[in-house]
Amino acid sequence: MVEMTRAEFEDAVRDALDEIPDELAAMMDNVVVLVEDSPPPEEPDLLGLYEGTPLTERGDFWASGSLPDRITIYRLPTLDFCEDRDEVVEEVAVTVVHEIAHHFGIDDDRLHALGWG
Repeated sequence: MVEMTRAEFEDAVRDALDEIPDELAAMMDNVVVLVEDSPPPEEPDLLGLYEGTPLTERGDFWASGSLPDRITIYRLPTLDFCEDRDEVVEEVAVTVVHEIAHHFGIDDDRLHALGWG
């Protein structure tokens, strides 16, 4: 397991978000990105999770009173999965892109086809 404090991991997530092109970031709507240490017990190896309604599925009345979508990046399984800090930074970036893609309605099959598995 790679040693990395929560603050350092949050910095890696912040850096990954900063790499999202401005045009794409501006299109993200009603979504919050969080860092948690551990995923749900039924999915202990999960690195990230998107919870919400993808932009492609939102209707005209969706936004009134809706809670923000959530993207959660899980610290401990990511640290356990990676060999070193550089790999953690790379994996965080991939996970952030992967979960943001879900916000835009891109499913896992399409992500894998695009090389973002």
